[in-house]
Amino acid sequence: MPVATRREDEDGDDIEAVPFQGLLRYERQVPVRQVSYYICGELREPQYYTELFFTLRTASETDLIYLHLNSPGGDFNTGLQIINNIAASSARVVTILEARAYSMAALIFLSGDELFVHDNCQLMFHTYSGIFAGKGNEQQAEIAAVGRWFEKAMRRICTPFLTDDEVDRILKGADCWIDSDEISRRLSRKTTPARARKPAAKKTRVTVSAKG
Repeated sequence: MPVATRREDEDGDDIEAVPFQGLLRYERQVPVRQVSYYICGELREPQYYTELFFTLRTASETDLIYLHLNSPGGDFNTGLQIINNIAASSARVVTILEARAYSMAALIFLSGDELFVHDNCQLMFHTYSGIFAGKGNEQQAEIAAVGRWFEKAMRRICTPFLTDDEVDRILKGADCWIDSDEISRRLSRKTTPARARKPAAKKTRVTVSAKG
């Protein structure tokens, strides 16, 4: 029960102070919007994903965006644009591995704020492939530029999930296959990113393994 206390005012008169009522809770409710996209099949050209880009760019901090992945990979430019929009989004982006995520789809999976992997799933990482045209010197310059571009993207996105040695072997042409058990082990081993990829307003990435 609150007890009134007494104190003196500036003239020395005894006055009764307002009794302490205890701490009060102030609560604010905000709407939470949940949006799901299913990235299934091959990644096509970027113009097919403009709605996803717009949703990521215009989402608020209270939004949850789920990306369900079952893809063999595909267009490198589309994958990078999805990854860059995830990084720029104010929403909490959850990537869910539901079967396979190969090549660019694997990089998209690693770019989520929260990562969920079901049993019986698989990731696969490998180097890029492409067709180059033009004069010989132009092709050589383009191959060198694309190679540096791809290596930087691989190291930024895949480290520390992949070791430096694994990335080196992938860049030299090796394929790296990882199943659900190993994915879960690696995610639980490293629960914080090696660098800040997100705006300051976003929380540290949390990695979670979902069974079933």
